[in-house]
Amino acid sequence: MRLATWNVNSIRSRLDRVADFLDRQDIDVLAMQETKCRDEQFPFERFDELGYEVAHIGLNQWNGVAIASRIGLEDVQAAFPNQPGFDKDAADSLISAPIVESRALGATCGGVRVWSLYVPNGRTLHDPHYTYKLEWLAALRANGAQWLAENPEAQIALVGDWNIAPTDDDVWSVEFFANKTHTSQPERDAFNAIVETGFADVMRPYAPGPGVYTYWDYTQLRFPRREGMRIDFILASPTLAARTKDATVDREERKGEGPSDHAPVIAEFTD
Repeated sequence: MRLATWNVNSIRSRLDRVADFLDRQDIDVLAMQETKCRDEQFPFERFDELGYEVAHIGLNQWNGVAIASRIGLEDVQAAFPNQPGFDKDAADSLISAPIVESRALGATCGGVRVWSLYVPNGRTLHDPHYTYKLEWLAALRANGAQWLAENPEAQIALVGDWNIAPTDDDVWSVEFFANKTHTSQPERDAFNAIVETGFADVMRPYAPGPGVYTYWDYTQLRFPRREGMRIDFILASPTLAARTKDATVDREERKGEGPSDHAPVIAEFTD
């Protein structure tokens, strides 16, 4: 099984690139984030032509997550239990309510429970979105721990854009990211709490840092200057992690015309 995750930064803008990637890398399951479209706007037909079933959840032009699979797509679930919402109008709680954004989608593909995750950005250390991010990660951790407690042999992949660089090796400059989101200690602690429940970062053993990144800002020539961050991950449950035979970042997808600002992460598992 070849599993990939990719923040495509608009599926309608990157559709040809995604189609070429699926063929070139012989991908069985692709989790996508930041599709930036409503369900009725998603290009299901193109994926069907390529031999993939697709589940997607998108409420507007922001967020959006999807899973495309050619090895089965069962038990589709939008949002994990108790997934926090974000109150865009927190100052007036009498007329507003937290919105559960389209940031998590689960499906069973070839016996593996895949979750496509688009973790909230956080914006700044003092923004309400930062608190939302930490609450969101805490809820994900609670679910992950429960899933493994109920079935220690469960094959689960938590994949996507985590918007966290968990170690200093995962950023091009520690000084540049000081006192910013993505590298703050609470965010790193939240990421590590999920790892400590039993989920392993399957790519790191095959691509040791520093200098291995999955995201490069469009500005300041970040990509050609190799000034990136590693914020996209495939975290696998113990049984699934034990099946890992290879993992990598496809940097080629950050090159050329009209790329996403993220590159796909790919993991291969034995049958």
